[in-house]
Amino acid sequence: MTTVDRLLAPRPGAPRSAHTVDLAGTAWPLYKLEALAVGVLVFVVILATTATLQPAVLAAAAATVTAWWVRRAYWARVRD
Repeated sequence: MTTVDRLLAPRPGAPRSAHTVDLAGTAWPLYKLEALAVGVLVFVVILATTATLQPAVLAAAAATVTAWWVRRAYWARVRD
């Protein structure tokens, strides 16, 4: 994963992104919080419609991971 980390890592001396949220003294990138919100929303909707945990958890995990990587790639391109 060093190749992906190198491509998406901020350049040394680059200004800090304004797309962060301070949580407990730690700057969280906004894409992480967006992905978690998508995952919770998908979990609640599928749990309410199917009333079973297995599909809700699997769909929420898939939606969270997908949103996480798509938004991370988007902000990496915007920054460049």
